[in-house]
Amino acid sequence: MFFGAGNLIFPPMLGAQAGANFPAAIAGFLIGAVLLPVASVIAVAVSGTDARDVASRAGTKFGAAFAVLCYLSIGAFYGLPRTGAVSFSTAIQPLTGWSSGGAAVGFNAAFFAVAVVLAYNPRQVVNRLGKALTPVLLVLLVLLVWRSVSGNATDREAEQAAADVVTGAYASHPLSAGLLEGYMTMDSVAALAFGIIVVSSLKYRGVREGRPVVYGAAIAATIAGALLAFIYLGLGLIGRTIPNSGTYNNGAALLSDAAGYALGRPGRVVLGLIVVLACLTTAVGLLAASGQFFHRLVPQVSYHVWVLIFGATSFGVASLGLRTVLRVAAPLIAFLYPVAITVVVVTLLDALLRAVLPGYRRLQWGFTLPVWAAAIWSALVLLEGFSWGNPLVAPLVNWVPLASAGLGWILPVCLALLGGMIADAVVGRSVIRGDNRQGKLLRPSQG
Repeated sequence: MFFGAGNLIFPPMLGAQAGANFPAAIAGFLIGAVLLPVASVIAVAVSGTDARDVASRAGTKFGAAFAVLCYLSIGAFYGLPRTGAVSFSTAIQPLTGWSSGGAAVGFNAAFFAVAVVLAYNPRQVVNRLGKALTPVLLVLLVLLVWRSVSGNATDREAEQAAADVVTGAYASHPLSAGLLEGYMTMDSVAALAFGIIVVSSLKYRGVREGRPVVYGAAIAATIAGALLAFIYLGLGLIGRTIPNSGTYNNGAALLSDAAGYALGRPGRVVLGLIVVLACLTTAVGLLAASGQFFHRLVPQVSYHVWVLIFGATSFGVASLGLRTVLRVAAPLIAFLYPVAITVVVVTLLDALLRAVLPGYRRLQWGFTLPVWAAAIWSALVLLEGFSWGNPLVAPLVNWVPLASAGLGWILPVCLALLGGMIADAVVGRSVIRGDNRQGKLLRPSQG
């Protein structure tokens, strides 16, 4: 479910641009695109079943609003339509030459019809992905990577000097540049949505709630993370080994040529199948996750109706084109990401402290303050993007370390976390001393 077309295209470009700094760059990418999503799935299992459960400790209304924005941004308003549009433009159009609006509408109708059918029975989503689509996708990817890397080995000796040239941010900050590239896969936000599929599938199989579900989700997420890391490393090596790698400015063209070098015309067909399968598995996962979440939110509307609604909406948006949607969705995604990462990290930190410290009291202010700090900071950065808001907000957000890299939220969140943990420690001591009135007064849930 995590592996969509964007995940397919990013690593080869990283390999081409990072040059001699590839090891540090791919390490950063794996932190952002593997470690954080794995942690997000585990956080969902620890907290409940979906993004609302994870975020609700910062306030019930906050949790509901955050979850709705997450599911809509990576679902029907952006992530889902993108799977159909990218499949057509990257896989179908280059092979067939079809470029008309009618061809796009016809393909998207078929694509989302198949996705809806596969997602219609939530009990079978994991089986259908795990037993059919994903194994085929993995075999095709391994074939492409193996043929690309081994087939270019001779050319590689002559191209080594050119391939080791480092471009862009990878020259000065390869680790952070790779981290940001992984950060932009959106998989940490997606994991908060996909977590409901993992937890639900475990429950359908008879796994009890509590520790057994958390343990099962952790194992599943770790296995998935290991496979993702293996795939990303192989795709990065394609970017390192393809001749004239420095001449490419997008990953789709690089992969298309790599497939042609490795397997000729059949290679481009293989790449088309990889793209369609990658997008289809992601679409099925998003439809199922969105359907389950909104059915929990509005029980009067059945899961099947929600799946049909999101399938039809995604078909319409994908057929109309994604440029306008991207202009709306990109700021929303940029707003959500710091909040999502903060929620996940603090949730796991809380669970870890509970596991190792006897008598540890659950974080209250230590959760609420950093999450709200991330939300407020993201809102300020969002305002900075508007011409009328830039003069007012820029001085407030550009002074912190890493602001130029889009990571300025980290310092305020860390300070808020420290302050919140100190407040929780003070509240804990006051309760132990018997001053229950003060302890209750300081609880965020009571405020």
